[in-house]
Amino acid sequence: MSYYRLFRGFFRIIFSLVYRWQVIGREHIPKEGPVILCANHISLWDPPLLGSGIERQVHFMAKEELFKIPVLSFLITKFGAFPVKRGAGDRAAIRTTLKLLEDGKIFGIFPEGTRSKTGEPGEAMPGVAMFALKSEAAVIPVAIIGPYRPFRSIKIVYGKPIDLTQLREAKSSADTLKETSDLIMEHIKQLRNQHLS
Repeated sequence: MSYYRLFRGFFRIIFSLVYRWQVIGREHIPKEGPVILCANHISLWDPPLLGSGIERQVHFMAKEELFKIPVLSFLITKFGAFPVKRGAGDRAAIRTTLKLLEDGKIFGIFPEGTRSKTGEPGEAMPGVAMFALKSEAAVIPVAIIGPYRPFRSIKIVYGKPIDLTQLREAKSSADTLKETSDLIMEHIKQLRNQHLS
């Protein structure tokens, strides 16, 4: 058994017993080919939750400082994370992401770039749009509905792929990136609102 499956099994036990998780819409995840999972961000638990809800492995960016902590570095690497320098355009991390998608892998990203203090989805950063437009990946909105409280239910909802055909055919520009980011975030918000109760 791979380390990834081992860690995923461990997290699934935690989410089942402690947080009574509900996983909705996993049938929307393509069985093969590149996928970008775009989720709102409310907790440090979000990355393992996002990956534990489906069968295919999910890869993530994680701030490079975490890779300087020996044991943690080993664990997050085995769970599919790779380093990114925050606050700057990290070309190595961008290339790694695009190569993963080119190879037909799944990449998980939180478009807001940071955790929401209120629990409400916020503005998307342009990075998610760049990856969506520069790849042929299926872009899946994901709503994480918390908060994470022991023995209270938490939901993770995987939505249907977003149709980005027109935006991918449009001329690349700051406006196109903004429109794409806003569209992805709007789908996440709609998904969240549909499943709040």
